[in-house]
Amino acid sequence: MTIADDRELVIRDLRVAPAANPDLEILQGIDLTIRKGEVHAIMGPNGSGKTTLSYALMGHPAYVIKGGEVRWKGYDLLTLSADKRSRLGLFLAFQYPTAIPGLSVASFIRSALNAKLQGIDKNPDIDPTDATRGGVTMLEFRRKMREKMALLKMEDSFATRYVNEGFSGGEKKRLEMLQMAMLEPEFAILDETDSGLDIDALRIVAEGVNAQLNPNMGVLLITHYQRLLNYIQPDFVHVLAAGRIVTSGGKDLAIRLEEEGYGPILRENGLDTGIPDEALAVPLEPEAAAASR
Repeated sequence: MTIADDRELVIRDLRVAPAANPDLEILQGIDLTIRKGEVHAIMGPNGSGKTTLSYALMGHPAYVIKGGEVRWKGYDLLTLSADKRSRLGLFLAFQYPTAIPGLSVASFIRSALNAKLQGIDKNPDIDPTDATRGGVTMLEFRRKMREKMALLKMEDSFATRYVNEGFSGGEKKRLEMLQMAMLEPEFAILDETDSGLDIDALRIVAEGVNAQLNPNMGVLLITHYQRLLNYIQPDFVHVLAAGRIVTSGGKDLAIRLEEEGYGPILRENGLDTGIPDEALAVPLEPEAAAASR
């Protein structure tokens, strides 16, 4: 493994279909290289496959890989289970986080942190379920939690609440950011983190992301609207449509999308939608459209 291999995630000819309809490819050949220290924004019309890309990278069982590879730290991620991908430093912030009644935020995050500390080969000396062999002491954990919660402007009582139970949309997204802050991933996938947020919650979440950006973490930021990019500055912007990346650019590309919609850019790249914006370049079957969101 070269130093370059350790600092970049390389996606080559990635083709993905929903498990419910494996003959229908949602992603039809994605090529993308994201290096540590870079923020790449993926934008695209509803149903274009943005969430499919994020789930495929993390190994969601609802999707099947039809071809291609994803290289990271000398591994082809597509051959690894979801937990091993996480142990290798990948993190996914969900668009719609799940509630887990009865499990406190603190217990959940401490177990996840200790599981990551086990490493890909699961160090037998670390047991995430054991308070004495957990890898991080309770004192160290509490100190780090307070530090990260202060960074995200969260009250200490948040740690005792059950995961996402009764949380507002903004609180759910802030918990995703707290998990990222605690786990300190080397590659973060943020799947429509702005979804369902009012402007104040969006700003707080964006500030939490910006506080964590560093030269040792690459970011794939998936969003439908340009407004999030007013707060998190991307190095590169890519437009995903018809199962592939049709064009790439800088922040100016996102601004153009906000002003003109997706239609003009899609037509420039040979995808005639027939309407100015919010169009699927290729209509999907109902189950595929649902799976791609």
